[in-house]
Amino acid sequence: MTKPATCPICGKPTVAAHKPFCSRGCVDRDLLQWLGEGYRLPAGPATDEDASKDQAGLDSADNDD
Repeated sequence: MTKPATCPICGKPTVAAHKPFCSRGCVDRDLLQWLGEGYRLPAGPATDEDASKDQAGLDSADNDD
């Protein structure tokens, strides 16, 4: 037998209308985390080479006149 799915926010059983969440409140809390940048992926520090590539791309776009 499989374990019933639970809400990733509060742990209550999920409801089909709001799956994978249990309620509209948990759906909204999850959305606010995304919009407020509460969910982030770790990244390494930017290198000087990355910064120069980004700057070169901006400079070439400005010179298209």
